[in-house]
Amino acid sequence: MRNRIYMTENMETTPKTAIEWIEYCARELIRSNVFFGHGTENAWDEAAWLVLHVIGAPLDGSFLEWERVLNPDQVRFLEDLLARRIHERIPLAYLTGEARFCDLDFFVTPDVLVPRSPTAELIREQFSPWLKAGQTGKVMDMCTGGGCIAVAMAMHMPDVEVDAVDDSAAALKVAKRNIERHAVGSRVRLIKSDLFSKVTGARYDLIVSNPPYVSAEAFAQLPPEYLAEPASGLVCGEDGLDIVLQILAVATGYLQSKGVLVMEVGESAAGLVKLLPRLPFLWLDFSNGGDGVFLLEYDQLILCRSDVLAALELRQNV
Repeated sequence: MRNRIYMTENMETTPKTAIEWIEYCARELIRSNVFFGHGTENAWDEAAWLVLHVIGAPLDGSFLEWERVLNPDQVRFLEDLLARRIHERIPLAYLTGEARFCDLDFFVTPDVLVPRSPTAELIREQFSPWLKAGQTGKVMDMCTGGGCIAVAMAMHMPDVEVDAVDDSAAALKVAKRNIERHAVGSRVRLIKSDLFSKVTGARYDLIVSNPPYVSAEAFAQLPPEYLAEPASGLVCGEDGLDIVLQILAVATGYLQSKGVLVMEVGESAAGLVKLLPRLPFLWLDFSNGGDGVFLLEYDQLILCRSDVLAALELRQNV
């Protein structure tokens, strides 16, 4: 028997139209106390995403037929998805197989994280002022996962070539689908590599990375929705900084002399600053929300590399 959601007692009529189903789904999501943060921030946006997916409408804001009546098959599909979202606490992106990031639609599976990085704002702005508009060159997306950041950079920065690096074969299969979906295969190259180990013969104007940065303690306290995501894409050691430090230690070997490194470290930001107090991190502000993203220039990385290496050696000897 399907685990369906039934009408709440205070509903006078069964929902019929798209807007009525959105209102209903939002109430059920709120009542069930699910966690939002995998593509939406509130029950109403998530309910709209759910209903639009069921009726096959785009998520780009162009849909206006809110009085459209759902047919019986669509109602059954919607009830099933809503039930799974509530009872299994699966992020909606995994239930629909798609997510929206940086104004683009992407395939997602449980082999990759659901895209939600604030770096989308930087991509839309083409990383200005650090990169010049129309600048040619090479950029890298380290720890690319499903390739959303890499593809978004290719779409918003049509004059650059992008290398997308990850050590997960399963994640790279998803990234390949997204590259094909957006027809950027001529400018986005996938590299299977454990960080920089298989990256050779290239210098980049920009390296962007959203690596695993969640501490083991913090991961244990995350809402259940995060448990549906690959832990290897989230958790990194006791303090979340193992991979962050490895990238900081070698990034200058892959950057142009005027290049920059942009990295998201989320809630591990305070621990990173405490560990490396002399690094001149530029913590970026975002008009659409989000934090924990820093920028360092090549010269800054060179000057402080000894501090990073010392921090790495200390933890390796513990």
